[in-house]
Amino acid sequence: MDYPILYRKRLIPLECVLLKDDVILFQNESQIVTKWNTLHPKKDLHHGYSCYCLDKGIKVSKFLDADNNLLCWYCDIISYSFDPDTNTYVFTDLLADVILKPGEELKVVDLDELADACEQNLITTDQLILSLRQLDHLLKSIQNGEFHIYQDLLNRFDV
Repeated sequence: MDYPILYRKRLIPLECVLLKDDVILFQNESQIVTKWNTLHPKKDLHHGYSCYCLDKGIKVSKFLDADNNLLCWYCDIISYSFDPDTNTYVFTDLLADVILKPGEELKVVDLDELADACEQNLITTDQLILSLRQLDHLLKSIQNGEFHIYQDLLNRFDV
């Protein structure tokens, strides 16, 4: 299989980064699963796995330390574009994130950045609405117990 090229586009700060070191482990019409090491070294975060859920507008990541211990599940709200001529995906971070740490309450973060992006016209009204609807869908899937589907999928690759 000829795997696609992946880019991560951020709005705050504005950047578009080629995910050249990400390894695609699985792909179908609605999901892309990758394994990666951190782009920018951090104190605890060493590597992880991500599932881009194309049909849900979320990226669920499993963050691990150097000893392969789970730090958290990190969920980005995203949109994407695909160019079939170059087999390239550009995933745009729509700023709202959900963090699930073992033994802790979930946290919704970066809503202030979402508001800033709206005020500064960095996102369209349609992107703002999409971000909020996808965030709502993600929170409902966590509350009703469906989130384990993403966890189980990523756990299958973490061996």
